[in-house]
Amino acid sequence: MNFTFLLTAYGPPGPVNNGVFALTFVLFCLTIFSNFVLMFVIYVDSTLHKPMYILLFNLAVNGLVGCTSVCPMLMENLIKVVPDITREGCLLQVFFIYVHGTSAYAILTAMAYDGYVSICKPLQYYSIMTPFKVKLLLVIVNFIPIIILAIQVFITSSLPLCGYIIDKLFCDNLAIVNLSCVQSAASNVFGILFTLILGVLPLVLVVLSYIRILIVSLKASKDSQKKAFSTCAPHLITFINFSAAILFSVIYNRYSGVSREVNAIAAAAFILFPPLLNPLIYGIRTKEIKTAIRKILR
Repeated sequence: MNFTFLLTAYGPPGPVNNGVFALTFVLFCLTIFSNFVLMFVIYVDSTLHKPMYILLFNLAVNGLVGCTSVCPMLMENLIKVVPDITREGCLLQVFFIYVHGTSAYAILTAMAYDGYVSICKPLQYYSIMTPFKVKLLLVIVNFIPIIILAIQVFITSSLPLCGYIIDKLFCDNLAIVNLSCVQSAASNVFGILFTLILGVLPLVLVVLSYIRILIVSLKASKDSQKKAFSTCAPHLITFINFSAAILFSVIYNRYSGVSREVNAIAAAAFILFPPLLNPLIYGIRTKEIKTAIRKILR
């Protein structure tokens, strides 16, 4: 049976929606361009074929997954008289949005581990961050979230629904679960495990990595401290940026009936800003990437 959700956060077509459409389109294009540039630079410059930049390449791919899973549909609904999405399309969007968020967090955790090894165990770096270890990290950060999210979406898809109105710009798992006719213990328990494994655990690991880096840096020389700061600053800025976006999104998703302006800000904060800012942060703050870009432009 066909089932369609109505997305009521858009409001009627008009000047406001047209303005948001134009802004979203510009940000979407900039996000696509900046991430492709970063991926191209890392791919063509052999000096960047190192663990940190391989992980950064994956973060750029992740950003493309996130923005393309939402922005085209969002722009389409901004100009539609009745913004809607099929149940299958909604579940698919939930899957890709959550894979984007959880994989990005996992990649940033792996990058924190790479930074910890490079600063705290520099002489052992290449014996620890072997090609096999990097491949293993890539499998973990990409496929573990995919498997867990596939189970989560399958559980959600099995729930009987007694409503069809979602007061958001795009779908999220909680909004669908709240439309269920029954309370699902499996969904609640799995949701808690999902949060612990893909949310709390990465945060704890990143904090522990930075505590260890801080302890080692305080005992090091001034030059070593500067090097540690230059190594960690882009990652730390990116991690804080993404964590703030996730926190804002989580708080926002707990409430319905918020203004259209808050809906738009929440969508941009979680889906557009991190993928757009990540390449800019690393392009501005990372000497190796700036050098590689200059070499390509010559």
